[in-house]
Amino acid sequence: MADVSELLRAGSGVELASIDTAGTPGMPASRRVSQDPKAWARAELTGIGAELARQQEMLFANAKSDPADQRRVLLVLQAMDCGGKDGTVKRVSRAMNPQGLRITAFGPPTAEERQHDFLWRVRRALPLPGYVGIFNRSHYEDVLVARVRELVPPRVWKARYEKINAFERELVDSGFSLVKVMLHISYDEQRKRLLERLDEPTKHWKYNPDDVDNRAFWPAYQQAYQDAISRCGTDHAPWHVVPADRKWYRDWAVAQLVLGALRRLELSYPPPGFDPQTERKRLERDEAGRAGKVNVR
Repeated sequence: MADVSELLRAGSGVELASIDTAGTPGMPASRRVSQDPKAWARAELTGIGAELARQQEMLFANAKSDPADQRRVLLVLQAMDCGGKDGTVKRVSRAMNPQGLRITAFGPPTAEERQHDFLWRVRRALPLPGYVGIFNRSHYEDVLVARVRELVPPRVWKARYEKINAFERELVDSGFSLVKVMLHISYDEQRKRLLERLDEPTKHWKYNPDDVDNRAFWPAYQQAYQDAISRCGTDHAPWHVVPADRKWYRDWAVAQLVLGALRRLELSYPPPGFDPQTERKRLERDEAGRAGKVNVR
């Protein structure tokens, strides 16, 4: 199977218009897959989930056993409205232990957050050592929404690229593995998903009339994404563009990216700080002593 991380990696000079939003880079071309790729991807995701859970447990165990082990993984998800961030979070994290998982959804800054630097709220949401963190939207909103909707002057958002690069360099140097993903959907697919939310009463709560207004800014957002990916796609914190019109491919691809980041840590279970045989004998003596006391009575 092709290296999904390399196939989806994007950086300087990326052109989103040239990336097929319905594509499936990295999926095998075998007959079994081509006959029903959706079923194949969903079955594969089950197996990937089990491995994600095992890797996450080893990550957590190492941090618990050794306070000096600062390793952690952070998945950063960005997308246009209806891009599938919530669904991706749910399906990719499903098999992982919630005790070692921190998921943060960033909305518009609160009054308190606006009083601080744009990275202030992001730092407060970072996962602890041994954890897998997921950002549903992130610090990149401050060079996307803030730029397109003119919430700050150009000189402000332009200066943020270098601040983001320095911030991510700091994270990587302190033990973070960053997985940055843009879920790339088409203009037509967004319209389709908005209509689905209107057609299904149980999805009305997900519908926001502002999403329709934002469609007028589609070209501006695409340019803003291209600039963010080009200027903040680095060797230590690369960007990946995941075609997201096909939800089953989206979930499979993002799970592969997270699993790849965990595997590159070359994790294993930490050795015990005790002798298992000695502890076994202690428990056996304890049980024998308890049985003797019962017989005496």
